[in-house]
Amino acid sequence: MGDQQPRRLSVATTSLTGSSLAPILPLHEARRVEERARRNHEDGHELDVLDRKQSKRLPPLYTDFDDDTTDDETGQMTAKKSRSRSRQHQPNGSASSAFSPSASASDMNGSFRERQKHHSPADIPEDSALQTARLMERSSFTLDEAPPPISPSELKGLAGGDEGSKGFFELPEQDRRNFLLLVGLYFLQGIPMGLAGGSVPFLLKSHMSYGQIGVYSLASYPYSLKLLWSPIVDAIWSPRVGRRKSWILPIQALSGLGMIWLGRNAQAMMEKAGEDNGAGVWGFTGWWFALVFMCATQDIAVDGWALTLLSPTNLSYASTAQTVGLTAGHFLSYTVFLALSSPDFTNKYFRSTPSAHGLMTLDSYLQFWGWAYLLATLGLALLKREDRTRDKGEGVWGVYKVMGGILRLRNIQIFILIHLIAKIGFQANDAVTNLKLLDKGFSQEDLALTVLIDFPFEISLGYYAGKWSEQYRPVTVWCWAFMGRLAAAIFAQAVVMAFPTGGTTGWYLLVVIVEHVFSTFMSTVMFVAISAFHAKIADPVIGGTYMTLLATVSNLGGTFPRFFVLKFVDMFSVATCIPPAKPPADLKGTLITQPFSCVLEAEKHRCLAGGGVCDVRRDGYYIVNILCVVFGIVTFWGFIRPKALQLQNLPLRAWRLSNGS
Repeated sequence: MGDQQPRRLSVATTSLTGSSLAPILPLHEARRVEERARRNHEDGHELDVLDRKQSKRLPPLYTDFDDDTTDDETGQMTAKKSRSRSRQHQPNGSASSAFSPSASASDMNGSFRERQKHHSPADIPEDSALQTARLMERSSFTLDEAPPPISPSELKGLAGGDEGSKGFFELPEQDRRNFLLLVGLYFLQGIPMGLAGGSVPFLLKSHMSYGQIGVYSLASYPYSLKLLWSPIVDAIWSPRVGRRKSWILPIQALSGLGMIWLGRNAQAMMEKAGEDNGAGVWGFTGWWFALVFMCATQDIAVDGWALTLLSPTNLSYASTAQTVGLTAGHFLSYTVFLALSSPDFTNKYFRSTPSAHGLMTLDSYLQFWGWAYLLATLGLALLKREDRTRDKGEGVWGVYKVMGGILRLRNIQIFILIHLIAKIGFQANDAVTNLKLLDKGFSQEDLALTVLIDFPFEISLGYYAGKWSEQYRPVTVWCWAFMGRLAAAIFAQAVVMAFPTGGTTGWYLLVVIVEHVFSTFMSTVMFVAISAFHAKIADPVIGGTYMTLLATVSNLGGTFPRFFVLKFVDMFSVATCIPPAKPPADLKGTLITQPFSCVLEAEKHRCLAGGGVCDVRRDGYYIVNILCVVFGIVTFWGFIRPKALQLQNLPLRAWRLSNGS
């Protein structure tokens, strides 16, 4: 428990949560970066060979050999290593290439233990893959154990000296402008994503059953599966338009047009989606699936552009731009939109005369941002020019072959299985608890307030998640948070069961906020810890591909169970509509004369409009949540925890491809 977390082989990056997780290169850039690293290895090797040949022809005055010599196992004397090189290759008078001949050969052949004993200081390229390679050049590096601590001076050199610690206003003017451009592009992506994954499910609750909302949850799948087509985005583009703008401009324009169309039909589609036993939910889901697919594709292109928009010494600001932009867009479309679309919230804080509608509707919000998308696309096309590139990378199939090689590793197969089943234990809590609170009578206004209060806690408490992942071994921290998240699921069910008969009270709202913050915090700790472990085990030579694959599987583990969990809530629920003893005076529909099942939302509305009472005799949420928690406990102690800790104790070479580094 008290073991120190080994340092990862990358330079810490800036993040809002304060954690020092290494930046993860997007998949579509991974192979390009890896190929550049290999070329630098090879160039350094060729340069050193040339230096050796020239040094043999120079007088002794120009060479300085080590005094130490060692015998190999056969007793033959190995060649002495040169400590200095001919200065014709060193314009600044600095040392020679950071990659020596022995190091280059050992890196390319997979033997990391035979290292050159003496390394002179060198200027290290700011590319994260090359920084990792530089760390692996150290004589003390081995795949059997974590690397030793990095000295402050060495860390400063790896980070680019003073350049790595620049504040935003100390950045070059071009980097500041490009940073703001990235924030804007990521912000636009966050707008529809905040609606699709946040606000719309809550708006659907009054029109659809849990099972039908489960069908709608399929709309979020593209973000978990974008790994599958990201190589295509990287390989195909128009040289006249630009590698990234070739995708960003048309995708962003299509997204804007799609949002405008949805803005004219979304409200009516929601109302009709739950009718006829949910027959319209598939069409509604299809439109949102297409919108999320375009956002995911745009995200691939923007991630790749971020690596060239910013100078190499300031690349850590790319992850900051992504965090700021996506978080701000999601926050606006989720928390702010829910609050301003709530009649209760707007009547209380913004109106003197009450109204039956909020300040905005889903239709008006979508149309506004649809036009904003089109204007932003026009401005990007006219005002921003992309630098031309001739780098074609290794092609689409090269990346797919690497992914196939990773998937054939036995340890990766076990780790993927852990990822796919680990989040089932708290899926009912994540997917249903807030919807069930609304079903009980918790107002949309109070829910918006809860999420609003939770947001700063999520950001600030994330600092401790990063700190613990540095102080302790990451899988150990992940296991602690796993147990905490199971406890949060039980706590959430108790909160739902304790809903006051007379409606929400002040103390109950406080309890809901505490439950929400606790659940979110445990989720954040799990995410940060497992991301730290991903960074530790990823093969540096193919790090981008490796980590993107692991992140995709992790996301998929939290996406695919949701559909089934929501379906099971309806399946296990039993509710009967009880006809009224006498017709009510304020009858809003056809009078109910016979009992029927009112589990589905449409049937529930028909029951209430006809003067009946929907008597819930068995709530499927409680059963499904208990089943999920039991599944989580059994699999955690029986498989997940022992296997995860076993994987954590493996040497780094166990995670490498046979033909890799």
